[in-house]
Amino acid sequence: MTTMQPLQTFFETQSTRVQAHPQYKKIMALPKYQCWAVWAGIFLASQVVVFGLLGLLFGKIVVIGFLASILAGLATGVGALPALFLKDVSDRVFNSLLGAAAGVMLAATAFSLIIPGMEFGNAIWAGKGLWVVSIGIVMGALFLHFADEKLPHLHFDSADNMHMDSLQKISLFIIAITIHNFPEGMSVGVSFGTGNINDGIVLSIAMALQNIPEGLAVSMPLVALGYNKWKAVGIATLTGLVEPVGGLLGITMVTVFTPILPIAMGFAAGAMLFVISEEIIPESHSKGRSRCATFSLMGGFVIMMLLDNLLG
Repeated sequence: MTTMQPLQTFFETQSTRVQAHPQYKKIMALPKYQCWAVWAGIFLASQVVVFGLLGLLFGKIVVIGFLASILAGLATGVGALPALFLKDVSDRVFNSLLGAAAGVMLAATAFSLIIPGMEFGNAIWAGKGLWVVSIGIVMGALFLHFADEKLPHLHFDSADNMHMDSLQKISLFIIAITIHNFPEGMSVGVSFGTGNINDGIVLSIAMALQNIPEGLAVSMPLVALGYNKWKAVGIATLTGLVEPVGGLLGITMVTVFTPILPIAMGFAAGAMLFVISEEIIPESHSKGRSRCATFSLMGGFVIMMLLDNLLG
């Protein structure tokens, strides 16, 4: 039995149980638009409950941070939309988008996580902010290293060539995206946890911009291999929805335990630097268009630097 088979069996079992539930059957038996309306109503009601509880327990800043991480995650779905109209994207365009994403993430890491993290560290432990954030960076990189080693997944550069004709291989690719999206969501949450809404908004914009080419990277290979276009967009969107989980964890942790804020900011920065160096930059240089990717990285860095300083 492969590593993924227990997980696959679990999801198949749970899906069967849900589909066999009388209420589920009753809703699915409704006319098409009524069925959609019911599911939309259930979703909206659940969001009211979730956001209401978060507001009561942790305050307004947590609600705003969680919403921002949701919107940043949904940008993955926005990036997947071209799959509805295109069968392929040129290497030049795709590598340029990845390069720009790397530049945005680098600037966000430096200006929205590392520098503020050192300032908060110095405020809590005078003169030691640099060392506290450095420890956090190492911890974040090691966390991603071990997650990358232990969790079965496929890297971005194998997505174009693999024959994804089984749920197992699709799951492996989705896990790879999940590994990358969790620390990104956490970084947004930690940034809001500082209490500075502007910094949090800037970082959430950065993550949204970074998620656009990621959504494209997920959806286009699926469409090329014969998957329904809307299903491919849906899968790409779901991969981005792990970000709110990381965002909620990050913001609640630093809101409740303020002294860990500098370490948490360093941790998020280290995790993001690992993703940039390990996955995004190598992939943007892998198809002979490295110069386009390099200038796009610089452009993304400058744009994010301007946003951080003008809006932050």
